[in-house]
Amino acid sequence: MWIHPRRFPQALALLFWLISSSPLQAALDIEIFGGGATQIPIAIVPFATEEKLAQGVTPVVAADLQRSGLFRLVDTTGLTPHEPTQVSYPDWIGRGAGALVIGSTVALPDGQVAIRVTLLDVARQARLASYSETVPAGQLRAAAHRIADMIYEKLTGDVGVFSTRIAYIVKQGKKYALQVADADGFNAQPVIEYTEPIISPSWSPDGTQLAYVSFENKKPVVYVQTLATRTRKAVANFRGSNSAPVWSPDGKKLAVVLSLMGGSQIFLVNSDGGGLQRLTQSPGIDTEPSFSPDGKHIIFTSDRGGTPQIYRMPVSGQTSRTAERLTFEGSYNVSPHYSPDGKRFTFIHRSGGRFNVAIQDLATSQVQLLTDSQFDESPSYAPNGKMILYATEVGGRGILSAVSSDGRTRQQLSTQTGDVREPAWGPLPKLR
Repeated sequence: MWIHPRRFPQALALLFWLISSSPLQAALDIEIFGGGATQIPIAIVPFATEEKLAQGVTPVVAADLQRSGLFRLVDTTGLTPHEPTQVSYPDWIGRGAGALVIGSTVALPDGQVAIRVTLLDVARQARLASYSETVPAGQLRAAAHRIADMIYEKLTGDVGVFSTRIAYIVKQGKKYALQVADADGFNAQPVIEYTEPIISPSWSPDGTQLAYVSFENKKPVVYVQTLATRTRKAVANFRGSNSAPVWSPDGKKLAVVLSLMGGSQIFLVNSDGGGLQRLTQSPGIDTEPSFSPDGKHIIFTSDRGGTPQIYRMPVSGQTSRTAERLTFEGSYNVSPHYSPDGKRFTFIHRSGGRFNVAIQDLATSQVQLLTDSQFDESPSYAPNGKMILYATEVGGRGILSAVSSDGRTRQQLSTQTGDVREPAWGPLPKLR
């Protein structure tokens, strides 16, 4: 990450690692502000017998949909249909529901839970989708996220991201941790913990690995760690600084920032650490690369023109490697991240004394500010492009927030105390 000028006013550097204390395994609390221009009114009836389960399904589904900002929950008090034949549509029309979710859960003797769900169109009095699944009782939250994804996709036409995961950095005392959690902040688990800083987590395209930078050996080294086995490998441990890893879309390479040949420049390296290839060559600092979804270009931060701005260049040698400057509004634009469709990018834009999340359209160069807070950092797109996760400050401490790509809905994700930093939104699950 580019060093924030408020914290280090005399430095232009590669890495931000000043993180204050935070509980390492606390779930993230989520607070929602605003909503979409048009919200879908949806009624979610508590599933039959789910009150007997240790974990309810419908509360998770409702929280997921509400968190998107695209849905308004309709009161279901006094109405408890669990089968389509039990639905009285005039009752739901009278309550203003556009969609209705009903279903049941059955606890099986082997510890599994059978779930059945039906999504109904109230106005047309028609079934939109049915879903059934049998899962271990300990996986009911994951099943609820899949149900929410199904509902979201059927009613909006976009892919749901409630089953995805996020990564971020927390610190407790002198201990730093790279942590992974569900997109709603639950099931937070540390991947690694050290007494030296850990920064710049980056998900592999298949979601099975994380690249990150660790200072455990008193210098920045890029590691790739497999989440399932916790095995890891140093893929960039060259002389000088090794930082800012990001995966290519095919998962075969990483772009990294090295000072190996003097200055801070962007290189490609194979995911196993071999095949080093230099990409940029400038007299300034080139850092924070992000691949286009097709893998043909990178955008990155550079001060080659005197101030930190965002540039684009081809990755392949088939075309010129001359970098094209993309940002011209203001003297400070950093931390770019391509949208999943490759049509725009998010970044941090300084306006006056504020550092805010913005997006820029690549075709028109039009810029839109999405936040109005004081100090935002590290924006990361959700895999459907509808939300952007970022770090910010509230009350003098760092928290995670998310904002919709139209700026209408904002969420705050925080632990009870301390700071949380460096978020990265993971990819869609492999089995969709």
